[in-house]
This record gives sequence, C-alpha cells and structure tokens, in this order.
Amino acid sequence: MVAGVECVFCAIVAGDVPADVVLDEPDLVAFLDRRPVFKGHVLLVPRVHVVTLPDLPAELRDPFLGAAQRLATAVTDGLGAQGSFVAMNNVVSQSVAHLHLHVVPRTKGDGLRGFFWPRTTYADGEATDYAARLRAVLG
Repeated sequence: MVAGVECVFCAIVAGDVPADVVLDEPDLVAFLDRRPVFKGHVLLVPRVHVVTLPDLPAELRDPFLGAAQRLATAVTDGLGAQGSFVAMNNVVSQSVAHLHLHVVPRTKGDGLRGFFWPRTTYADGEATDYAARLRAVLG
C-alpha cells in the first residue's frame, strides 16, 4: 500500500468498511462485489496487502487457489449457476490495487461476451441473501 493512500480491500479485511463476506479465513477473505457482473459475483483477496499475483507470497499460493476452487463450486451449488468465470487482472484494468480474483456465476445465454463486463445492482437485502447462500455451501 502506498503511504497515505487507503486501500478499500484492506479496509474491508480490517472490518472498517462493510462487506457481504462469504469466506473468512486466517489468510484470505472473499466477499460480494458491490458492482457485480451477475448477482453472486465474489472477490477473493489475501488479507496481506499485495498488488498483483506475482507479489503473492509463496505460502499463500495453494490456499488462494484452493479457495478459488471452493468459490467456483459454491456459485454452482449455492446459487444454481451452470458454471463460473474466474479471472484476475494484474495492473492493467485492475480497479483496486490489491490482488483480487473474480468468481462470477455463469448461465448459458447470460449475455457475457468476451471481456466486456456489464454490471448490475442488488435490491435492498438481496446481497445479504446471496452471501448467506454461498456461506452455507462453503461450510
């Protein structure tokens, strides 16, 4: 983190900014994206502030990928998606300079094409329901 520049993901990890958390582990946190491509769109972040995948400490590689696998399963099992889109940007198109992996629920014919990511919003209380459904299948 750059001195004097607040990282919103670090603030979420610290509990200073509210988020709909779906996975809370000693080294990782996953929460719903506030501007989801589709409802149930999850962001996975390491608790430690690192900017890109190459910056991720070696001891977090397996836990990070393992959590990504579990989240990809959770969007199908918990939300009824047919599959998922899993992606991350490194620097270019990285909206927050804190490593984050997107897990987006997918359904055939959902309209997602290439790398154009339309965004949607949650109705009041709806994000809480989506987060609870994902937590339920993540255990």
